[in-house]
Formats: sequence, structure tokens, C-alpha cells
Amino acid sequence: MKKILGLVWLVLFFMSIVTLAETGKEKTEKELLDEKILTALDILEEMMGMPDNAIPTDLLAKASGIAIFPGVLSGGLMIGGRYGKGIILSRDPKTGRWSPPAFYTLKGLSYGLQVGGQAIDLIMVITTERGMKAFLENKITLGGDLAAAAGPMGRDASADTDWKLKANIFSYSRSKGLFLGISLKGVAMSPDNEANKKYYGKELTAEEILFGQKVKATPSAQRLIEALGTYAK
Repeated sequence: MKKILGLVWLVLFFMSIVTLAETGKEKTEKELLDEKILTALDILEEMMGMPDNAIPTDLLAKASGIAIFPGVLSGGLMIGGRYGKGIILSRDPKTGRWSPPAFYTLKGLSYGLQVGGQAIDLIMVITTERGMKAFLENKITLGGDLAAAAGPMGRDASADTDWKLKANIFSYSRSKGLFLGISLKGVAMSPDNEANKKYYGKELTAEEILFGQKVKATPSAQRLIEALGTYAK
């Protein structure tokens, strides 16, 4: 079993390296991280531009944070895996302001009959303060440390009044242009400290980025923050 799991992670990691090598020629690592943020913005804007598939605005307006993982690799044979890198932003409940993004890594396993692979985009709306603070730990597992569920859809739809009691995180996925709710039980996420250091130019914890006001938003991040401010009204 350990050999099979190791092979799954190796294949997904190799796929991610090949993708970066093809798209990252002659670009600095910071430029690639900037592109990750702008891709996250594109995913959010595309989703919110589809009223029937959008995140409810009242859910965003009350959220404690949001995570966006573009191009998560998913695939395997019998035992599948997910691997990707993305960003998380926190929202101040008093001011409604969003923080600069912190970079994170995502890994997960799934079981059952499955062949082949694909890349999917993931959005996770973090609904509680407890859920947001859990991301400050070195590693959290959805469905274990935090309750996660497929998110409600429809930009003008009203989320259930007891949504905070149902899940700490509501998740959405996009595959082949379609947005769907998705269950992410067993997915683990941890801060990408190396990416954060490369992007901000100094060693920072996720807490310092998301809550400590230790950094200013870059132009790319500011565009994402402004978009979130518009949609979370």
C-alpha cells in the first residue's frame, strides 16, 4: 500500500513539475507566483459571472476567509490523489477587509475505481473563525480537523441560516468549464513557507501574512482583494 501511495504522489508531483517547466520558461519564481494569484482571480471572476453557479454573495459577505487552488492535479489508478498549490486570504469580521494572500499546498487521496487524470480548479469558502485559525497550523485535514461540504450555488441565492452549523468550509470545483460543489474529505493543506518567502522577500508565517499585517498587498493581490470586496457585498 505504501508503495502504491508513494507512486501516486510521485506521478502527481512530476506532472506539476512538467507543467511549471512548460509555463515558467524565462520567468522568475515571483512572476510565477504572481501568475498564480491572477489565475485565482480569473477563476473567481468566471465563477461569479455565472449567476446560477456562483458563490452566494451573503456567504462571501460573512466568510472568514477564502482559498483558491488553480489547476489541482487529480488522478490515479484505483487509488487516486490530488496535488496542487494555491492561496488563502482571510477576512476581518469587523472591517470586512481581506488580507494579502498566503501560499499553501494541497494533497489528498481518494479510493475506488478511477483511471486517468485531470486538472480541476478549487475554491473553498471558510465560514468560521475556528476554520480560518485552523489554517495557521502546519497541516490540517478536511473532514478530520474541519467539517467540509459541497457549497451552495447561485449568486443571489440565500445560504441557509444555519450554514455555520453545517460546515467550516464550503467547497466548489471547476472542471472543463463547469462549476460544481465538491466534497474534499481527507484533503490536507499546509502553508507553503518557501513560496511565501520567495514572494514577499522574507520569512513569514501564514499567521503573519493573514492576520499580522506584516506585508502589503502586491498589485496582483490588490486586484484580487478588490474583486472579493465587490462580490462580498
